[in-house]
Amino acid sequence: MKMLLPSTVPFGRGPQAADRESFRAARRKAAARALLLAMPLIAFLLVTFVAPITSLLGRSVQNPEVRAGMPQLAAALSTWNGTGVPGEPAFAALAHDLKGAGQDGQLGNIARRMNFYKSEYRSLLFKTARAARSASPAQWKPALIDIDSRWNEPETWRLLKRASVSPTPDYLLNAVDAHVASDGSVTQVAADSAVYRAAFGRTVTISATVTLLCLLLGYPVAYLLATLPEKQSNRLMLFVIVPFWTSLLVRTTAWYVLLQPSGVINTALMKFGLISHPLPLIFNRTGVLIGMTHILLPYMILAIYSVMKNVSPSYMRAAKSLGAHPALAYVRIYIPQTLPGVGAGCFLVFVLALGYYITPALLGGAGDEMISQIIASQTNDQLNWGLAGALSCYLVVFTAVFYFIFNRLVGIDRLRFG
Repeated sequence: MKMLLPSTVPFGRGPQAADRESFRAARRKAAARALLLAMPLIAFLLVTFVAPITSLLGRSVQNPEVRAGMPQLAAALSTWNGTGVPGEPAFAALAHDLKGAGQDGQLGNIARRMNFYKSEYRSLLFKTARAARSASPAQWKPALIDIDSRWNEPETWRLLKRASVSPTPDYLLNAVDAHVASDGSVTQVAADSAVYRAAFGRTVTISATVTLLCLLLGYPVAYLLATLPEKQSNRLMLFVIVPFWTSLLVRTTAWYVLLQPSGVINTALMKFGLISHPLPLIFNRTGVLIGMTHILLPYMILAIYSVMKNVSPSYMRAAKSLGAHPALAYVRIYIPQTLPGVGAGCFLVFVLALGYYITPALLGGAGDEMISQIIASQTNDQLNWGLAGALSCYLVVFTAVFYFIFNRLVGIDRLRFG
């Protein structure tokens, strides 16, 4: 009698394995189609968002003006040890490059770069360039020193050497009110010249205050919207969403009208006899806080509401049925479940406040200048893109640090909208 043996199938080659392979192939095809559909958006973000930001941040260490416009001088100073005044080759290279930079139209960029070190360098370079164009002495060192005695000062050449080095830490140091001294050590600038550290501190203080005000005002509103019947909640939600349909500039200008000494608020308070003279509500910190809180409050409300809406009321009923006081149950049971929304709202408001520009510029005073205003001034007025990039770099770092702090405290990465 012939024995029937079961057919031997190699391990992993049965019907189930084939199904798994076809499923993986279908998943790969679906992922490839999704990637192709997303490619236009990815390309758009790379061109309009990632590339400009990367370019700006890269300028914080780039130093091309002197190196590209005065190549012979940069090469001569690369071998100079920084002691005393360099020799004749460096002076001859300076004269040659000044002539060439003047003819190529690069002298203005070089002078502006050197002017970031000292305001007198622009006049020094242009004065020397004009004199060098009509001179051809046998020795350039005494000739240039006769043109201006500052060419006989080691500090002048030390700064030229620093300006000819790329990449450079100078912009990053300037952004925190520091610089490299003549002995190579990093020192802080004089207290009366320090600007940027105070601006960073002021920016963080204003942003944190606005975040706290938005939390205090937004949490009760979000709770009301989450606990009301759906029909009433949707009606009230319109008052939260409508500000998004209004221009930021229009809302800020409206507060400008309301808060001025002869504005609606002061006029009403004086009419009812509550005050005898107008309150200072504008061109100071008060106006900045009022305007920014009004504009950023909807972000806080929506972030907290999205979490509160998903908190089941059965937890509160269970706590009360077990004898917990309503206030204690609210603090111990309800609030901890809303912390992801609180964290997301605080982080969102705080980060948006860090980069605010229009509202502080219109409603604030001289002592309320935020770091975003300084970045805009360095970019548009001073044309100091390197310093603007350094300030932006620190702002990005601060934002990342604050994100990890918020995430560590309340776990905002666990937030689920909807």
